[in-house]
Amino acid sequence: MRGVVFDGSQVRVVDDLVVREPGPGEVRVAVAAAGLCHSDLSVVDGTIPFPVPVVLGHEGAGVVEAVGAGVTHVEPGDHVALSTLANCGACADCDRGRPTMCRRAIGRPGKPFTRGSASVHQFAANSAFAERTVVKAVQAVRIPEDVPLRSAALIGCGVLTGVGAVLNRARVDRGDSVVVIGTGGIGLNVLQGARLAGALRIVAVDANPAKEEAARLFGATDFLTSARGVRDLLPTGADHVFECVGRVELIRQAIDLLDRHGQAILLGVPPATAEASFVVSSLYLDKSVLGCRYGSARPQRDIALYAELYRQGRLLLDELVTAVYPVEDFAKARADAEAGRVARAVLTF
Repeated sequence: MRGVVFDGSQVRVVDDLVVREPGPGEVRVAVAAAGLCHSDLSVVDGTIPFPVPVVLGHEGAGVVEAVGAGVTHVEPGDHVALSTLANCGACADCDRGRPTMCRRAIGRPGKPFTRGSASVHQFAANSAFAERTVVKAVQAVRIPEDVPLRSAALIGCGVLTGVGAVLNRARVDRGDSVVVIGTGGIGLNVLQGARLAGALRIVAVDANPAKEEAARLFGATDFLTSARGVRDLLPTGADHVFECVGRVELIRQAIDLLDRHGQAILLGVPPATAEASFVVSSLYLDKSVLGCRYGSARPQRDIALYAELYRQGRLLLDELVTAVYPVEDFAKARADAEAGRVARAVLTF
């Protein structure tokens, strides 16, 4: 079968991948569509260290082909969106409703694929850039068949991360002010999360003026090409500032833009060893700096919720899909994503 493999030096679309059968508590999914997220590119450029060779992709949707023993919540033929969260379901964090903190879901790459006699790693417990993948049952979330799979693919990463950061981590309230630095795939979902939460002022900041139209569509009330103009709109600062780029100087800006009791929420991914600085005394007025993993999501609950909000016309998914590419055109999709020409590129099989 076809798949996108990074061997440590180059990315290639191969046609000789093999994936094993699902074991107990696992599901095999025929992937229909997968979003190209910057986290995939961060593996290629080394920002996210990961063992190789690896099948890339972690934002996908498809149709269940087979289930292992003990799987009852999905069956062959079901449409599913895939989560990257292979949490155990039994530890203290899972029991508390914090599956993103499950230690068994972090840093344990499996090897369900082979090429010839060699094993190939799975990225983010998912590897959606393959015609078929095997995931833990908890990662397969059934969705209505009237939700297009090309759009549903984006729920499992960009939507969960962006909307979830607003609703689950920051808990933005009605009437709050929100600043979003960076309006790529994650930033657009933060914008619509803020809109869903009832934020009164939603300021999008992006150096690329061409992104204003999309930002306003997703919920921005204001658009700036520089964070220096935020104080003109919000003289006392913002209740919540989301950094969605992953640059340490923008993290500092996010903190400096906070009002009293404000929160800076960090969603961008800088290099693993990057350090940021800030004036310590600036936090004494009950300000907070919050990390956020995967939108603090509970995927079985949240993916189903977001699919229903889409069906009601309250959550935008189709509009996130800027361009669709057959998997063979991965190189073009990658170039367009790196050049900022797309909010989300979607690969299809």
